[in-house]
Amino acid sequence: MEVTEGAVTVEVPEQSGEGVEGAVFFNTEQELNRDLTVAALRAYREREPRAETYLDATCASGVRGVRAATDGWDATLVDRDPAAVDLARENLARNGVAGDVRHDDANAVLWDPEDAYDVVDLDPFGTPAPFLDATFANARDMVCVTATDTAPLCGAHFDSGVRKYATVPRNTEYHAEMGVRVLLSAMARSAARFDVGVTPLLTHATRHYVRTYVDLTHSASAANDAVDALGHVYHCPECLWRDHEHGLHAARPDACPNCDGTNLLAAGPLWLGATHDDAFLAATRDGLDAGMGTAETATTLLDTLDAELDRPTHYDQHKLYKRWSEPAVAMDDFLTSLRDAGHAASRTHYGGTTFETDASVAEIRDAAP
Repeated sequence: MEVTEGAVTVEVPEQSGEGVEGAVFFNTEQELNRDLTVAALRAYREREPRAETYLDATCASGVRGVRAATDGWDATLVDRDPAAVDLARENLARNGVAGDVRHDDANAVLWDPEDAYDVVDLDPFGTPAPFLDATFANARDMVCVTATDTAPLCGAHFDSGVRKYATVPRNTEYHAEMGVRVLLSAMARSAARFDVGVTPLLTHATRHYVRTYVDLTHSASAANDAVDALGHVYHCPECLWRDHEHGLHAARPDACPNCDGTNLLAAGPLWLGATHDDAFLAATRDGLDAGMGTAETATTLLDTLDAELDRPTHYDQHKLYKRWSEPAVAMDDFLTSLRDAGHAASRTHYGGTTFETDASVAEIRDAAP
């Protein structure tokens, strides 16, 4: 069937319910992801005018690469599935744009120093972990990654998360943020092996995936700075107290300082630094256009991200009130009470009842109406 996204029309496998008929994968729910990709590429072009080449490393139908090519990028689309390669070529031709389509393994292309690209985009089916080292070995300017294996990232599939991301993920009420920080941690550690530092420009967890865009600095000191942004979160499942500290060595308290419980969880190493850059968010917002089907949703998401506090965990208001055996109040009234008590507080993009604050769980309880 034909699908129109933004300025392009592509042919993709016929969809049937939640499945995909045909060998080439196409995810209809990723239109927001792809709209934001085009807007972020526009923002990055302003940030780094010399960036010209773009690699869609696991292109499938080629829709993302075709959209980049249509927007003026020198695009290369790679897939090891010959049917995907044929379809990607057809979709470039259908839109009258040039692009290089290669039948190859993404890792083989990424490891080749003669094939270095300014922007590398990884959107594989499942985990991006097998591609990270090859990506950071040669990518020049920006790396964009989508991870759809949220259960391992968030700790719901614990062993799988440990294996894939070489970290300890924990399944908490801030599970989506756990996934964001597990992914960024794995990326920072992978990049550091090649003396590359990463700076997150835009990161969001939407439905079943995490998406991030990181700027690269090629120096050992920048890699050290990124490693210094890693650390651990300690979490009490009994009272929902949590704390964090930087460093690759976990030093979990023996007991919860809030309720004296001894069932504390440690998660990490996680990325504890900022997950976005305010100026880049604004430039990405400016890069959206009315022809994008998710422009309104994308704008709302970016506005929410812009207002988010920079904290490594968030709270779920309804879960707190359930622990307190009280009915939850209106979210705006709740946040106002926290601010009136002298604490910073903001909504998050992770859900309608989630919030970030610099208050401890005890201070939240004291301030809550």
